[in-house]
Amino acid sequence: MFLFIIRRLFFAVVLLLAVSIFTYFIFAMLPADPAALTCGKNCKPDIIAANRIRLGYDKSLIEQYWLFLKGIFVGRDYGTGAAAFSCSAPSLGYSFGQHDCVTTLIAKTFPVTAYLSIGAFILWMVLGISLGSLAALKKGKWQDRLATGFSAVGVSLPTFYIGLLVLFSVVIWLQLLPFPSYESPFDNPGKFLTTMILPWLVLAVLSAASYTRLTRNGMLEAMNEDFVRLGVAKGLTQRVILRKYVMRQALVPIVTIAGLDFAGLLGGAIITESVFSLPGMGKMSIRAVVDSDLPVLVGTTMVAAVFIVLANVVVDIAYGFLDPRVRVK
Repeated sequence: MFLFIIRRLFFAVVLLLAVSIFTYFIFAMLPADPAALTCGKNCKPDIIAANRIRLGYDKSLIEQYWLFLKGIFVGRDYGTGAAAFSCSAPSLGYSFGQHDCVTTLIAKTFPVTAYLSIGAFILWMVLGISLGSLAALKKGKWQDRLATGFSAVGVSLPTFYIGLLVLFSVVIWLQLLPFPSYESPFDNPGKFLTTMILPWLVLAVLSAASYTRLTRNGMLEAMNEDFVRLGVAKGLTQRVILRKYVMRQALVPIVTIAGLDFAGLLGGAIITESVFSLPGMGKMSIRAVVDSDLPVLVGTTMVAAVFIVLANVVVDIAYGFLDPRVRVK
């Protein structure tokens, strides 16, 4: 198992390096001139040229990428003399639009995205697996039809539609909750909960729909396997069969999709954060697109890639525990 984990970590590092190369070069080759965007529309050519040198855009793409990669480990310095400044490691560049290091901007917005992701993840896992298990155990009955209908409706509706509908009905029409205004849970826990409860529920309900269907199908397939029949013949109780055999096999595809979904949310829940005005990474990414803030786009893309690759590693390791045949392969 140790060698299995080492192999997965090695391939993860190689994949992250490849992602960083493609991400940096794709954004660097866009027609926008980052130096021209540093001082507005009325910027003089000499100021643009000075900013290009100051931010390192006068160098070749390979040199720029090397400085970017080096900055992740040792930090990066910009400019010379009295106008010099630096971004400490891990440096993902400097935002000329917001006049701050990209790592600092991500550090400010990431907790909001993390709170949103963790709360929604817990809710949708509990709701999805519970409804899926109930539907499998009550196959053909009204509980099964209700869970199947919930799954079909949830998969069909887009996030922005449900978010706006909930925001209008609960906040504006019924006035059960105040309009979302984010505050840290350490500063104002009550306002934090009233702000996050709706985004959590929206993401949980929509994501739990697919988990309900996946859990139901996985459990029904596992309950028709020969080892389950053998367990019944040996006199094992239903609880033992479900816990030790059925759920273990049904969890394998769920682990895959759960890891990737959670990593995608940590990379920035763009639509949900925009609908509920949450100052997270997703909202910052939209602002970077509008302002053509390329360093922020590269930084947020890299952070999202890191979470997705790490999620794949965790999924592979979890596979190794759930199914020993994976370790052999």
